[in-house]
Amino acid sequence: MEKLKVLYEDNHIIVVEKPVNIPSQGDKTGDEDMLTIIKRYIKEKYNKPGDVYLGLVHRLDRPTGGVMVFAKTSKSASRLSEQVREKKIHKKYLCIVDGKLEKEKDTWKDYLLKNQKNNISKVVKKETKNAKEAILDYEVLKYNKEIDLSVVKVNLQTGRHHQIRVQFASRNHSLYGDQKYGTRGRGKNLALWAYYLSFLHPTKKEIMEFEDYPEKIGSWKILEEN
Repeated sequence: MEKLKVLYEDNHIIVVEKPVNIPSQGDKTGDEDMLTIIKRYIKEKYNKPGDVYLGLVHRLDRPTGGVMVFAKTSKSASRLSEQVREKKIHKKYLCIVDGKLEKEKDTWKDYLLKNQKNNISKVVKKETKNAKEAILDYEVLKYNKEIDLSVVKVNLQTGRHHQIRVQFASRNHSLYGDQKYGTRGRGKNLALWAYYLSFLHPTKKEIMEFEDYPEKIGSWKILEEN
């Protein structure tokens, strides 16, 4: 496991960069996950005996990298979880998508239905049973005509299952490297990165903002180009 990249840490919270293809928490694969990695880091750094408390308050999908906050106390976990429920934790994403979008910026509203069996969501009609409203705003940062790919900044108004991936794919602009919904970049890492996170500090009551960008390697080399 590569060295943990810590963006901020105090007695109450720890903000880190989640690498791609690491689960946020343990799953059936048994692969090492962020909770385990950070607990080990805290245990070693502070020489803590016994179990280390660490609260998971939000998740990023396994193939998605970027900024995450974890709670180091149960009080912080409770207060941050409340912010998640009240939509006071804000996340913004960068993604690389197929083709050129019609509009430079727009707001999309759809209704998504998750299939529990195959862990895939799809756009459905509003009246479909169990459908959930999904809203996002996007802005195109750049378009590369030679490779027909766009770099897009996305602000999620709702946090639905695979929301960004499904909403873009449904409009024939699937994310590059998306093995479930995509057409291009098979075998590559998913080009989706949570670059911005803001929330109210659980004890200091200050707004905390973090930005963290992917390394300009692989698909993200496109960020270097003019």
